[in-house]
Amino acid sequence: MDQYYHGGPHPQAPKSNGLAIASLVTGLVSLACLFISMFWLAFFGFIGIAVAIVGLVLGISARKKTKSGMATAGMVLNIIALALCILGAIALIACAAMIYSIIS
Repeated sequence: MDQYYHGGPHPQAPKSNGLAIASLVTGLVSLACLFISMFWLAFFGFIGIAVAIVGLVLGISARKKTKSGMATAGMVLNIIALALCILGAIALIACAAMIYSIIS
């Protein structure tokens, strides 16, 4: 008997979906941009919109490849972040317009 024989094929490591992970990370980054824009720098809301759109595209393409829960979570997180960032941007523009009309 050969001393290198292990009795069967080696188990494969589970494959991770990089697009789903990227979608989840971009969702978290866009939510972080939303909170930064609420409490510190307002223009981060517009950055959050761009990041959420990229994350949504990544999540959709990851979900087309495999029906993983991580891809679904990334899509949901990016949709929520996109909606909140758009609402924040509308509120920012409305406040700026109101301040401009008071000043002038």
